[in-house]
Amino acid sequence: MNHPDESAAPALRRLLDLLATGAATEDFAEVLADARRRGASAGVLAEIDDATWQALRVHRTLRQHRRREAELTALFDTAGDLAASRDLDAVLQAIVRRGRMLLGTDTAYLTLPDEAAGDTYMRVTDGSVSVLFQTLRLSLGDGLGGLVAQTARPYATPDYRTDERFHHTGTIDAGVLDEGLVAIIGVPLLLGGEVIGVLFAADRTPRAFSPDEVALLCTLAAHAAIALDTAKSLADTRAALAELNAANGLVRAHSAAVQRAEQAHDRLTDLVLRGAEVPDVAAAVAHLLDGEITVLDAEGEPLAGRPAPGAELVGAVAASRAEGRSVRHGALWVCAVLAGHDTLGTMVLRGRPDLDDADRRLFERASVVTALLLLLRRSVAETENRVRGELLTDLLTAPERDPAGLTARGRRLGVDLARPHLVLVAEPADGTGDHRGRLAGAARRYLFGSRGVSAEHGEAVVLLVPVAPGTTDDPEETARQAAERLARLAGFPATVGAGREAAGPAALAASYAEGLRCVRALRVLGRAGQGASSRTLGFLGVLLGDGHDVDGFVGATLGPLLAYDARRGTELVRTLRAYFDCGGSLTRAKDDLHVHVNTVVQRLDRVEALLGPDWNRPERSLELQLALRLQLLSAPGPGSGSGLGSDGGPGSGSGS
Repeated sequence: MNHPDESAAPALRRLLDLLATGAATEDFAEVLADARRRGASAGVLAEIDDATWQALRVHRTLRQHRRREAELTALFDTAGDLAASRDLDAVLQAIVRRGRMLLGTDTAYLTLPDEAAGDTYMRVTDGSVSVLFQTLRLSLGDGLGGLVAQTARPYATPDYRTDERFHHTGTIDAGVLDEGLVAIIGVPLLLGGEVIGVLFAADRTPRAFSPDEVALLCTLAAHAAIALDTAKSLADTRAALAELNAANGLVRAHSAAVQRAEQAHDRLTDLVLRGAEVPDVAAAVAHLLDGEITVLDAEGEPLAGRPAPGAELVGAVAASRAEGRSVRHGALWVCAVLAGHDTLGTMVLRGRPDLDDADRRLFERASVVTALLLLLRRSVAETENRVRGELLTDLLTAPERDPAGLTARGRRLGVDLARPHLVLVAEPADGTGDHRGRLAGAARRYLFGSRGVSAEHGEAVVLLVPVAPGTTDDPEETARQAAERLARLAGFPATVGAGREAAGPAALAASYAEGLRCVRALRVLGRAGQGASSRTLGFLGVLLGDGHDVDGFVGATLGPLLAYDARRGTELVRTLRAYFDCGGSLTRAKDDLHVHVNTVVQRLDRVEALLGPDWNRPERSLELQLALRLQLLSAPGPGSGSGLGSDGGPGSGSGS
């Protein structure tokens, strides 16, 4: 058989060239076909086939990254347009153009209400070819835009012509038909809880819009609302200057406040463009408002600033979400951080019990910028976890196939499979797969910010949690905390089983199997919705664990008695065994031990002092008897020393 470097190398170099040049997918298959035409050996063809498969995976990942990079670039460009332009038409045109580019639609447009005429009109269009559509006016409540304006919620339709959720009119349908539109999505422009316009994106073929696309368009709509609000404030200021000459001082103060708000918005936009994080935005807003800013995530955990009483803010956050702006809560100001209708977190302002309109708008704009940062972080994290999840699925499916390859893939993705990890297996407490998708989303949020990996596998969700260098995580405590937090994130109880700490593909797969058995045991024991490890399930841990840690179980159960016997030369372990063997009869036990019955009583009193008053209850008694049996079976032969298998030391004294 030819050596790979002699026959497969040109094909491998060609695959690398195709990856570097961003070639089409079908070009990769041509490499293998060309090798077959050249009469390459079966081994070389197999190597080229495997390399082609890996190259296609890399090609697909690169294409996803390029698409995500294009979306992020478009968002940053939009923020740059908002920062650089003061002309409302230019800002709105930029927002509509970015919306069309972000979603990859054929056209995008924005409608605003005409208070004088009592209807709405097309303010800006991009990609439209129909004059009839561009001059279309819509009565209030008609069409998809009317439904969005009435409900203040985004709506999407894969086929406008057949969708009966909204009121069709001949005028609107004619304009849509003339433009050739089929799939349409509309999101509201909200300001102070009021819908001030609708932003649309549309395709000329049927299409379903994803939640991420809805959230991105909602973010652009928030920018458009800010631009309209700023333009309105500037127009009001100019009108006041022209009409109220006598109140020149007041007008100057108002103008200064608006300018300060614009400068603050530019400052926040600049932070976003420079790749700042949430704490940087919080620090900038705290300086601008001369107060203290705390940013909490969706669970109430602090992302920036000192902790705030999250439980006490629930009502204020709900009010802010409903009104679409900040609300006062005692001496605090609270603003929900939203992406569309998804609550990403909360901003809290301390030290400013009174806020004028300009500062309040600044506070609310800061929440929009924070939402953008959190949305970008979530999108990047979900993309990374999806790629890493494929690695975890391959690891659990066939760890023995190519352990070195799995380790190398993990290292390229930032997951070091050679370092110790804890494997957690989580299932909905009701034992069905109906909620597994929500549990998988909760697992991603649980691991957010760590180097952990999660994936759906079988009927469960598997989490790979790295163990910090130099530390040893307690599987039981980790499983218990994970069950509690996953339940909060998912909104329903979750059962979590932890395998033992492991490193390497084979050991990690074995740890997963142990964690899965632990979950099933918890369900059988009526402990669904809890977290545990096989090591801490008592004698069930011995039965469940792959390692069957008999010494650990015996030591944990009989340890105080073994230590006492070894230290004092007593026979507490032997006495306890005789007591159980005789069915709890003191008389029969003293005959077997050849001691007085009072000696047996004294020894059992000492057992109670060492093990606790519940030692003779059924559940504890069962564990003690199993440990005594295992200790006896694992005892070394005569003359081999005391060790764990002996009764604790030499001598047959009757003392306790």
